[in-house]
Amino acid sequence: MTRMAHGTARQLRPTSGWLTFAGTLAMVIGAFNVIDGLVGLFKDNYYLVNGNQIMVFDFTAWGWFWLVLGAVQIAVGAGIIAGQMWARVVGVLFAVLTAIGHIAFLRAFPLWSVLTIAMSILLIYALTAPPSRARG
Repeated sequence: MTRMAHGTARQLRPTSGWLTFAGTLAMVIGAFNVIDGLVGLFKDNYYLVNGNQIMVFDFTAWGWFWLVLGAVQIAVGAGIIAGQMWARVVGVLFAVLTAIGHIAFLRAFPLWSVLTIAMSILLIYALTAPPSRARG
């Protein structure tokens, strides 16, 4: 399928509902991580365990980690929806990082962590299933 653009023919990239879903899901996971980060920074008594009972770091370190990761994931989600290939690659990497991070954070916030791990796995599938040239 081609379209004329200023006298030249160019290839249109196929659209994918999976990529639109993936971009939206990346932004939701990012928002969840931002919320988690803010809770870690400002209300660490909200979690089920004390800071010394989680696998690594303390809640302040986790707060900054989740806050920065979440903000980047929101931007990556927008890039995925815009059809940027770099955003798909970074989205997969950050989904893996989020899943691993929530495994380490599981004891502090079990339900939230399991939900976020499941959404991260779904995000990885949604980013890798469409053709490489597809856009959201």
